[in-house]
Amino acid sequence: MARIELRGVGHSYVASPASDKDWALRPLELVWQDGGAYALLGPSGCGKTTLLNIISGLLRPTRGQVLINGVDVTVAPPQERNIAQVFQFPVIYDTMTVAENLAFPLRNRGVSPSETRTRVEEVAELLELTGELKRRASGLSADMRQRISLGRGLVRKDVAAILLDEPLTVIDPHVKWLLRRKLKQVHESLKVTLVYVTHDQVEALTLADQVVVMNLGRVMQVGTPQELFERPAETFVGYFIGSPGMNLLPCAVEEGAVVVEGHRLPLSAEVSAKAKASGGELRLGIRPEFVRRVPEGTPSALRVEVSQVEDLGRYRIATAKLGQQVVKVRLPEEERLAAGESCWLEFPAKWTTLYVDGRAVT
Repeated sequence: MARIELRGVGHSYVASPASDKDWALRPLELVWQDGGAYALLGPSGCGKTTLLNIISGLLRPTRGQVLINGVDVTVAPPQERNIAQVFQFPVIYDTMTVAENLAFPLRNRGVSPSETRTRVEEVAELLELTGELKRRASGLSADMRQRISLGRGLVRKDVAAILLDEPLTVIDPHVKWLLRRKLKQVHESLKVTLVYVTHDQVEALTLADQVVVMNLGRVMQVGTPQELFERPAETFVGYFIGSPGMNLLPCAVEEGAVVVEGHRLPLSAEVSAKAKASGGELRLGIRPEFVRRVPEGTPSALRVEVSQVEDLGRYRIATAKLGQQVVKVRLPEEERLAAGESCWLEFPAKWTTLYVDGRAVT
């Protein structure tokens, strides 16, 4: 098990970084507790894999320290960190059987044959590979090969953490959820520290206790799936997480109110004062799930024109025009609304967030 601490860790592939754009990973501070499940979530090129490789020892950071269980391992090679890494493309030996692949890390460390056999059987049962132990790895399906790759990391009892770099990318969609569920079961069973890299928000939000959202080499927000959904600290987080993402509407602030397309909505005096003092670009954010359709005449209700309604089975997504702005609304299945109709919407104050230059005003 491992507590992983990153102190001012940053990395640049440029010899002498002179500006923010020269950093693949901008200096950051993070602490991951022993036995937790964490996800690094963000678009391609945001620094997720760079950070993972720094933790595993495949890459030495340009600056900062990496501590595992309080020990500085910044310059220690991977084999001294007791960390297993599972890559996007499974690293297994086709000429070996499934059992031999699972046993390989133990044999390399001189573990006795009897202990190796016991451990292989335990891990095979955990990953539902018992019936495949005598099969050669060549010709196995992608999800089966990825289970073997995961098993090679789990088979060592001294593994402090498992790092997974987009392990489900090459898996067929119809079996991806099975392997995702298996990963969740493995973590709950073993309580090993797990760090999972992905650009898929569904994977991150279902697997992790804490999610680190990244963009352009910077950590945008760290939080539980619920916190990231309900209280995005940055407009990027609000838009990146959710399907569709958060509505982000240009607005202005007046005394005691925020004004969107000529409509005044209540705003606390404290938030109003902070927003005015900042002098930055203002946007009002609310998720489609929290926008409410209300009767005409409801205080603070906004009249909109519906331009499109998408039926997604259990719910509908309506696209509406509020003046020159577009608003997405999630409607329950039984609620009927058609393109060309008008309706009235309410933005509950509890679920609205004011952003200045992309950051939430709190």
